[in-house]
Parts: sequence; structure tokens; C-alpha cells
Amino acid sequence: MSAGRLCAADVTSGIKRLSYSTGRTLDLSGIFPPIATPFLEDESIAYDKLEENLKKWSKIPFKGYVVQGSNGEYPFLTPTERVDMVKRVKALIPKDKLLISGSACESTRQTIEMTNAMAEAGADAVLVLCPSYFKASMTLSALTEYFTSVADGSKAPVILYNMPANTGIDMTAPLITSLASHPNIIGLKDSGGDITKMATVVKNTKHLSFQVVAGSTGFLLPALLVGCTGGINGLANILGEEVCQVYQLFQESRLKEAVQLHHNLVTPNSLVTRELGVPAMKAALDYMGLYGGPCRRPLQPLTSEEMRRVRDAFKAAGYGPNK
Repeated sequence: MSAGRLCAADVTSGIKRLSYSTGRTLDLSGIFPPIATPFLEDESIAYDKLEENLKKWSKIPFKGYVVQGSNGEYPFLTPTERVDMVKRVKALIPKDKLLISGSACESTRQTIEMTNAMAEAGADAVLVLCPSYFKASMTLSALTEYFTSVADGSKAPVILYNMPANTGIDMTAPLITSLASHPNIIGLKDSGGDITKMATVVKNTKHLSFQVVAGSTGFLLPALLVGCTGGINGLANILGEEVCQVYQLFQESRLKEAVQLHHNLVTPNSLVTRELGVPAMKAALDYMGLYGGPCRRPLQPLTSEEMRRVRDAFKAAGYGPNK
């Protein structure tokens, strides 16, 4: 599904540029888990375990799935593996579920090539992170040119991805608002957690039908309150029913219940995202009866003490394998 009707195309500097009309047709409301890439002990991708996880997740009312986000360990996968993950997941999920794929690379050209390969493999939209290796050179003009060029050349709708904890770059509200006017840039996943900025972007882009989604369960409910449409939330991999329930309670204006549930999810969410990261996410998946498995090196497995902290946090919140 495209962000608009294709009107014209030309080739500039060897990169295909696309021009779109102003329709924005992809609905990002709801909850999306940014799924983990399952590995075996030899670090090969465990596609059978991927299928098992997706069967379990299919019982949860997700709007769709995100592959090759931060929780997918995308920097550690080859280009071929990244595209293959899109193909595999697309073949395993129902047709009414959206598939969003992280396509960011460091160069503009590489990102456009990866974006279009993923679109051809079945991605309904792509999630594009700021390039950050040459962080000091990522000026306002450089980032504007990067995202505009990717959106011009992309065969799929583009969702901006602000992840300052990993990139060291915090996209500003004016930059996001400016980029939102591009007809093939349909939304923002913000993992910075600045609710004031998210509210400002929502306010300043309402006339564009630009959509903002919360990048963490830790601020999902406040983000919904200021006009965000949903969340791409790592905790949804593990406690998908509960994260979806926060969203549903908000939709039904049952705010007291939503706040109570939000409070219950704060500590488990913090451990498997900001504090201990992907290794904790995978350990929690294993603990809750899904498949997490090992990470690819150089990410290290949790220590026994860290493992205890994760299990205790889930138990204290009332969640366990037999919940």
C-alpha cells in the first residue's frame, strides 16, 4: 500500500526519484511489536522459532509487526538476511496485518536501495533511522536532504524514527514538522520520550494527517493523551495483550484503569528496554514461554544477577509463564 498515487518518475544521479500525490492511506493506529530476530547458538537465524512466535502473537490484537527495528538487532544482519526476514514474516502473517520494516543504512543511496528491496519483499512501510556514524556532520540541512531523498526514492511510505539513545541525534520538532509535509513521509516513531515535543509535532501536523507513534510502553499512555495514534513497543513482544489493553482502555475512555495498568508495566518495560536492552528482551521472551534465544555478538547474555532481576520484575508485576 503506498502513501499516495504514483504520478511521475525520473532518474537523477543514478537514484530513482518518485513523486507522489498527497493521499496518506496507511493507518498506524494500534500496537505493533518490534519483533526480535531469533538466533540459534551458532548465530544463524532460527526461522522455525520465528514461525512459532508469530503463531502465538497472532492471538493478540496487534495492528501489525515491525521487523528489523532496534530489537531485531538489524545492524548485525547482512543485507540479504534483512530482506529475507521481511519475506519470511510477510508470508507468515495475515493479510490484514501491516508489516513495517526498518530499512536504515548509513548512506542515502544504501538506504534507498534497502528500502525498495524491502518494499518488493512485502513491507507496507519502512522505518528510517537517522544516519549517525558521522554524527557531527548530521546538520539540519544534511538530515533534511537525507530523509527527503529517501522519501523521494522510496516505493513504500516512510516513517521517521527518532532514537537518540542509539544514534546520539535527537530530531527536533521543527525538523520533523518540515519533513511531515512530504507526501511519502506518513509518520514518526519517537523513542526519545519527550511528550512536549510529541504533542507539538501532533499539533503542528494535524492538517497533514501525519501520525506519531510512541516508541516505548513507558510513555505510551501519555503519548496517546496528546494525540499519538499508537505504539511500536518492545514490551509488546512479551506482554502483548497487556500493551494492547492499555491502548484499548484509552480508546474506551477508561483512563483510571489504563493508568493502573500502565503503572504495572513500567518496571518490566524499563528493564527490557533502556536498562538491560535486547539481551533482557530475549531472556524475558524465553521466561514467558516464547522464543528469545541468544543475541548476536558482541551483545552479551545476561548475568545470573541480571536474569534474576528480570524474572523478579515480571513476577512482582504479576506476570509469569503460567499467567
